[in-house]
Amino acid sequence: MDTQRPDSTHDARDAHGADAADEPSGPAHGTGRRFLLGAAVLGAGGAVLGLGGTAGAAGAGAAAGRGGLRSLPVPAIIGHRGTSGYRPEHTFGSYELALDLGADIVEAGDLVPTRDGHLVCRHEPEIGGTTDVADHPEFAARRTTKLLDGVSTTGWFTEDFTLAELKTLRAVERIPANRPHNTLYNGRWEIPTFEEVLKWQDEQTRRRGKQVWIYPETKHPTYFRKLGLGLEERVAKLLHRYGKGKRNSPVILQSFEPGSIQRLNTLVDNPLVVLLSSAGSRPWDFVEANDPRTVADLITPGGLREIAGYAQGIGPTLDLVIPRNTDGTLGTPTTLVADAHKAGLVLHPYTMRNENPFLPAEFRKGTAADAYGDAFGAFRAYFATGIDGVFTDNADTGLLARADFLAG
Repeated sequence: MDTQRPDSTHDARDAHGADAADEPSGPAHGTGRRFLLGAAVLGAGGAVLGLGGTAGAAGAGAAAGRGGLRSLPVPAIIGHRGTSGYRPEHTFGSYELALDLGADIVEAGDLVPTRDGHLVCRHEPEIGGTTDVADHPEFAARRTTKLLDGVSTTGWFTEDFTLAELKTLRAVERIPANRPHNTLYNGRWEIPTFEEVLKWQDEQTRRRGKQVWIYPETKHPTYFRKLGLGLEERVAKLLHRYGKGKRNSPVILQSFEPGSIQRLNTLVDNPLVVLLSSAGSRPWDFVEANDPRTVADLITPGGLREIAGYAQGIGPTLDLVIPRNTDGTLGTPTTLVADAHKAGLVLHPYTMRNENPFLPAEFRKGTAADAYGDAFGAFRAYFATGIDGVFTDNADTGLLARADFLAG
């Protein structure tokens, strides 16, 4: 997803040309979760080693049926905000299509709070670009400018609305220049709450006869804690209410702020993942705490070992796995995959998209912003590094690419 603020999600940081108690708990608290994700790495067989072919396919198959994270295929296909290549993001339409297309996990929930303390699923707290709020004259006076993690941001913010007010809005396509076809669905779906997502997860699991996994993210947790709207406690309360705060629960939690993951580590037993933006960026909680470290420090062997003390995985931008050359083509893969695996961490990088502007230069076809390039070629290059999964806006493309890769 480029700079961490204000667009701190799985897309602003990787779209070239387009677009938390803060102390970790002791080893005993995290060991079980680390073992489970570590087993997923081991269960990947040749795929994790970058060997591909039948070894990878056999390894992924062997992981099935053992329960928990070990039941997830490797590399896992993670539906980014649902299947946002085909439907407006963070809607039940997007989430359900991701499942229909076969996604292994659905990123159901970039979690931000309402004024009355409910958690809702939006790309950012600023909702001018993802809802029809601008068409509601009754909310015109709510438009304002705020300093969001150091960046002046103008628009409408979830924390200035009650849940009842937000429920009068409808979702719209966030990047219509790249996805004009998605605008067909503007106005069809409302904003889901996290509690609704948890109920939906159970309903879909029953209906489909297989466990549905979700991958929510705490958004701007330091910003919201300073407003008296702490995210982690609200997340934990709902997970415990629905019996989903355990190490085997099908809910993976993620955040760009290591402090948020540390806080969650004291509240729930779910698998936890630290998201990582560009190498020179600093997590906002580090900025607030005057911690001079950057993402580059976190992805050293020592930094990864520290993360492994309170989390089970990392979600790096794809550019941390394979940097891009000055001409936008892929360079030489880094040692991040091997280093992370050595620390016992899984890697779920972000974000693969089919459209030209989001692909490395050698995989683009023409220059049209809404045209597809050779996404299969790009998937193949990233899978070959041994990543354990990938966020993608196009789950069907990812699944076909994985089948090609494992077939060798």
